[in-house]
Amino acid sequence: MKTITETELKNILDQHSLWIRTVGAEGTRANLEGADLYGAYLKGAHLERANLERANLNGANLERANLDRAYLRGANLDRANLDRAYLRGANLSGANLYLANLYLANLESANLENANLENANLEGANLEEANLVGTILEKKETMLSSESNLRAKFDELAKSLGLKIVSLKVEREKTIVETINL
Repeated sequence: MKTITETELKNILDQHSLWIRTVGAEGTRANLEGADLYGAYLKGAHLERANLERANLNGANLERANLDRAYLRGANLDRANLDRAYLRGANLSGANLYLANLYLANLESANLENANLENANLEGANLEEANLVGTILEKKETMLSSESNLRAKFDELAKSLGLKIVSLKVEREKTIVETINL
C-alpha cells in the first residue's frame, strides 16, 4: 500500500482535474493504484477515469463524487460513503463494498463482477445494465441442511429479482454435485 499525504492527494486531484478539463492536453490522469486512502474526504471529487485499482478507500467519503468510468478493480470500499456518487461504467470487479452506502448512486453499466456488496445500502441505486455476475449481495449461509432448503433459498432470491427458476444445476469446485429438476 502506498501512503499518500494530503498534499500529494490534493496535487494529484488538481492535476487530474486539469487533465479532464483539457481533455488530456494538460495535467495528468490520477493514478492512485494501491494507494492507502483510508477515511479520505473526497466528497464531490472529480475522479472520472482515475486509476484506483486495489486502493484502500475503507471509510472514505465519496459522496457525490464523479467516478465515471473509474478503474476500481479490487479496491477496498468497505463502509465507504458513495451517496449519490456517479459510477457509470466504472470497473468495480472484485471490489469490496461491504456496508458501503450506495444510496441513489448511479452504477449504470458498471462492472461489479465478483464484487462484495454484502449489507451495502443500494436504496435507489441505478444498476441498469450493470454486470452483477458473481456479485455477493447478501451473506451466504455456511450450510444448507437439505435439498428443500436449497430450493427455498433459490426461490426466495429469484422472487426478489422478479424471476422464476426453471432449471438449476448445483456445482461444487468444478464437480457436479447434483442437478435438481424444478
